[in-house]
Amino acid sequence: MGLAVVTGANRGIGLALTRLLVERGHVVVAACRKPTAGLVESGAEVAQGVDVTSPDGIAALVSAVGKRQVDLLINNAGILVWGDQLDSLDIAGIRRQFEVNSLAPLLVTAALRSNFREGSKVALITSRMGSIEDNGSGGAYGYRMSKAALNMVGKSLAVDLRSAGVAVAVLHPGMVKTDMVGDYGQVEPEDAARGLLTRVDELTLETSGGFWHANGQPLPW
Repeated sequence: MGLAVVTGANRGIGLALTRLLVERGHVVVAACRKPTAGLVESGAEVAQGVDVTSPDGIAALVSAVGKRQVDLLINNAGILVWGDQLDSLDIAGIRRQFEVNSLAPLLVTAALRSNFREGSKVALITSRMGSIEDNGSGGAYGYRMSKAALNMVGKSLAVDLRSAGVAVAVLHPGMVKTDMVGDYGQVEPEDAARGLLTRVDELTLETSGGFWHANGQPLPW
């Protein structure tokens, strides 16, 4: 089934994706800063010390992958800083969200570009909160802006990697019950992971660069 790389793999959606990919027969390089017991027990190759905002962290991931071909890269690592409203802007938190949510997936993908082959796929785990058209409630400036920027990263990667035969998907997992949202959500991580991988399975060069919900619904930019 080939080699899959998952960032932010130690918990939540990342751990669920890792487990499901292992079940499918993939060799999985599961990247994280610190592994959890669940990740260690998943059967994946754990690449720890991978801070995706750090050159050393990205270098550690590249070293863990080595010269192997990467069939699937899932840029899943992300953060949400709560309470970011117009009258209480957390500038440091906004910058940190851009570093983790927007810039890091671009840097990780660029660092592993030489490991891709024709037919490889890249998935960016974003949020519909990054949709400009879908924004009806305002607020959450740092998270919304960083995810909108990530969506643009995905669209540009789809253009730039097309000639190499690499397809890119921009995917919203749904409101998932994870630590990041205080377990407030409607979807279990395992169900979100199944939907996300179904979208990856369906991805082709013809559909590369699209923005989809894990349930298959196309989302507005």
